[in-house]
Amino acid sequence: MSEAQSPSYPEIRDAVRRLCADFPGEYWQRLDRDRIYPTEFVRTLTEAGFLSVLIPEQYGGSGLGLGAATAVLEEIHRSGCNGGACHAQMYTMGTLLKHGSEAQKQAYLPAIARGDLRLQAFGVTEPTAGTDTTRIRTFAKKVGDKYVVNGQKIWISRAEHSDLMVLLCRTTPREECAKPSDGMSVLLVDMREAEGKGLTIRPVRTMLNHATTELFFDDLEVPAAKLVGEEGKGFRYILSGMNAERILIASECIGDGRFFIDRATAYAKEREVFGRAIGTNQGVQFPIARAYVQIAAAAEMVAKAARLFDGGQDGGTEANMAKMLASEASWYAADMCVQTHGGFGFAEEYDIERKFRETRLYQVAPISTNLILSHVATHALGLPKSF
Repeated sequence: MSEAQSPSYPEIRDAVRRLCADFPGEYWQRLDRDRIYPTEFVRTLTEAGFLSVLIPEQYGGSGLGLGAATAVLEEIHRSGCNGGACHAQMYTMGTLLKHGSEAQKQAYLPAIARGDLRLQAFGVTEPTAGTDTTRIRTFAKKVGDKYVVNGQKIWISRAEHSDLMVLLCRTTPREECAKPSDGMSVLLVDMREAEGKGLTIRPVRTMLNHATTELFFDDLEVPAAKLVGEEGKGFRYILSGMNAERILIASECIGDGRFFIDRATAYAKEREVFGRAIGTNQGVQFPIARAYVQIAAAAEMVAKAARLFDGGQDGGTEANMAKMLASEASWYAADMCVQTHGGFGFAEEYDIERKFRETRLYQVAPISTNLILSHVATHALGLPKSF
């Protein structure tokens, strides 16, 4: 792929739409029904180069910016597909790209770009820590030329379908650190070697087909050469990728919102009750119009956050605001779309109820709305932190 000719990336968007046309609603409904991973869809995206847009050309990727990546994910979701099965590869790869050694980059990035390796698992969240990442307990003890890992992770998506995992763990006890965020390190775990040899993966069935799992580490040995960056600085490495994650998730929400608006608009034009199209009623028109306005406004914030990120600026507040605005706008659009369709909105064949469930996730993950508001209050407004 070449850099598109305008900031909206029309060439990329058109190519993604054409690819997604081969994966209609029936495909996703079948997978959702039985909680099956969309292997064919992920393989097709990989072969088309869409999952390696952020990997520099020297490592076999396209070398494009986050703006291009947001265009890819937005169009995937607007087309009725779902990028949740593979979107982590885009932002998780950033930890390796920014903080990994040259040897690690050469060993993994070209293979990821080719599709020979999948880097889609991100091991951070734990049952007792939740969103307070500084309180994670999974511990990696340095023993000779390896780390021995013990602990537990929860809500880890795609672990069963990933070759590599970026794992955040403690290497120094929290009480021995000057700051709570110190003493954490990042390890690159080879899932193919680890499973059954200290790593147990347990599926967690949820309302979404996101291949969610719980991970248990019992004396898992990871070569010290798989340490990313410096020991004890892992929290900072993870944070550097979280802005990208939030912007990319926000772009998926924009795509979801436009999917719902497209479907509601078409249905309101076609569905006749009492001898006329329901779209002639302002009670139907206005919610659709409001959803359109909210998505358009949120999309501008997503674009701004992506520009800041690509420009190397500190856009943490903008990334958080983009994620909050987009997730709330997509949820409003989802609710509006179901209401417009009435009972048909709950029917599997219309494919709305699936997308309704999928877009609801993003007000909770990867960061909740309340935490975003807390960030804005303390970082943008200078209000005191609450404890």
